[in-house]
Amino acid sequence: MLFLRILFAFILIVHVKGAATDSQDCKIPAIYNFGDSNSDTGGISAAFYPAGPPTGETYFGIPTGRGSDGRLIIDFIAETLGLPYLSAYLNSIKANFEHGANFATGGATIRRVNESWFLNGVSPFSLDVQVEQFHQFKRRTTYFYNQAKNKSDRSNLPSPDDFSKALYTIDIGQNDLGVCFRSLTNQQCVATFPDIMKDFATAVQQLYDYGARAFWIHNTGPFGCMPIATTNHPNPKPGFFDELGCRKDQSDVAIEFNKQLKDRIIQLRTQLPHAALTYVDMYAAKHRLISDAKNQGFVDALSYCCGYHKNGVDIWCGNKAIINGTEIKADSCKNPSKVISWDAVHYTEAANHWIANHIINGSFSDPPVAISQACTKSITM
Repeated sequence: MLFLRILFAFILIVHVKGAATDSQDCKIPAIYNFGDSNSDTGGISAAFYPAGPPTGETYFGIPTGRGSDGRLIIDFIAETLGLPYLSAYLNSIKANFEHGANFATGGATIRRVNESWFLNGVSPFSLDVQVEQFHQFKRRTTYFYNQAKNKSDRSNLPSPDDFSKALYTIDIGQNDLGVCFRSLTNQQCVATFPDIMKDFATAVQQLYDYGARAFWIHNTGPFGCMPIATTNHPNPKPGFFDELGCRKDQSDVAIEFNKQLKDRIIQLRTQLPHAALTYVDMYAAKHRLISDAKNQGFVDALSYCCGYHKNGVDIWCGNKAIINGTEIKADSCKNPSKVISWDAVHYTEAANHWIANHIINGSFSDPPVAISQACTKSITM
């Protein structure tokens, strides 16, 4: 009898407000996304300098503010849930917020930094700012929705009832590591993580206070496997690169970052009793793709499609520069679908699609629930 009680306690599924049973999908009506360029669908481009060609060439045919040749993981998540692609909160042109909004911006960090964002690629829209933008968004759209006299006046506005049923996705942290690596030793970077995790937890707590209940949280990928991290090291010491050719020290720091992130999410589960917090191991998913790239239809795992990064010179995708009297254009490759990295930092649409297909079913999640059932959470008694 005791064994049965213990077994029951471990498999018990408890549902947050608006959730369905464990065998059913949650019927998620909207997505509210927070993050950096890995999930930015046009925010930073709308706020400052728009990304130009060849971004967007594979799927959209035009630049859309995404750091890729096509769709991002958040786009494939929306498709999976039967929802339209998210409009960036900062983009007023053709925006439709009926089924959610995207507050992510390229260069965003969890922790506010003092660096010049313009010079160092850091967004002024850190996670705490994004959360406050959401708060304002919710208050203002609810006001206008309730003031509307007919259905047409409510077009493009979210239903106030949908906020508690929506999925809140968070994909951020990569730029916190980038800021560290530019100015601190690896040991000093790790020393900043407790404060970063505190800021992250505060943001989740605030979203919870604003009505969020279902969270889908990505950890950060293997930083040392980004081509921008593996280039320009002509005489590396033994052990500098791992067996895949990734920069080992930076990937190790990312692993520690993710460990502390997961620990903090476990704490939040006890602090936010009505929330479902799903931790998604993007590091493991991306590492699996990189380690098995050729079998998955990709060429060299650490190559990139667009840009120029050689001999200490960085020319970013779509730009051009004069190097030793020769003009170099950072154009895209002929077949982005065979390359994992789009621009030495971000992924191609093909790689994003591969990752999305491998995380949406819960294979890399804790608890192991599919994204369509992210409104549920497991507890022990």
